Amino acid sequence: MAQVSIGDSEFDRDTAVTRREEGVYDAELSAGWTIIQAVNGGYLLALIGRALGDALPHSDPFSVSAHYVTASRPGPAVIRTQTVRSGRTLSTGQASLFQYAEDGTEVERIRVLASYGDLDALSDDVRTTAKPPSIPPIEHCLGSDDGPAPIPGSSAITDRLMLKLDPATCGWAVGAPSGKGEMRAWFGLSDGRDADPLSLLLTVDALPPTAFELGLKGWVPTVELTTHIRCRPAPGPLRVSIVTRNLAGGFLEEDAEVWDSADRLVAQSRQLALVPRG
Repeated sequence: MAQVSIGDSEFDRDTAVTRREEGVYDAELSAGWTIIQAVNGGYLLALIGRALGDALPHSDPFSVSAHYVTASRPGPAVIRTQTVRSGRTLSTGQASLFQYAEDGTEVERIRVLASYGDLDALSDDVRTTAKPPSIPPIEHCLGSDDGPAPIPGSSAITDRLMLKLDPATCGWAVGAPSGKGEMRAWFGLSDGRDADPLSLLLTVDALPPTAFELGLKGWVPTVELTTHIRCRPAPGPLRVSIVTRNLAGGFLEEDAEVWDSADRLVAQSRQLALVPRG
């Protein structure tokens, strides 16, 4: 068996997987990446993404689509991968993460379909109308320790993130939500590890839910999350903007953009989530 990991940051250690045999990886879901009692979906996506990067001929995630079948919990897990197609530019694979029920049977938690390639081989031709989000300087933004009390819903994952929220999207934390489905923040890992394509899979799902600014409270479980990695991020803090335009039928969408210190759009995502019942 061989452990698949890079670096020595907490993120790298907690997303490490061990290759048991071809296409089968063992993992340990860390309680350090939980929100309330649920394991964060972005962390889970990064962990599965590491296994796929080892299993496929290409190592960089380009497009990763995940369906969250059942709620994951801290503890042992098994990731089973399959190569769907191997091409010169792109490789496509699928993976499922399983945990064990009390009777010993495997329960599927997440199913992923992804395309991988080489980000360093991409063309540098960029034509876009997208612009970085307007966020105050990081020293004027708010972290979990800046309020009179801990931010509602904060939990173990908070200690592992450098998260500074735009004050304009923090009304929910003091009981005065704006009514707009927007969340913006400076983002990084608290131990200073620079972002890479794998950690971007965490980044798109690490901010407080936009539902909070809509005046809703409680857990917002992800149903489906698709992430596009556009380029390898430059060192330094990231800027993240997430917007919800439509809440209907008990579901909402969240559209995220992640920008690096060089003002490049490095990741985009859309997720469908359940509206909290509280």
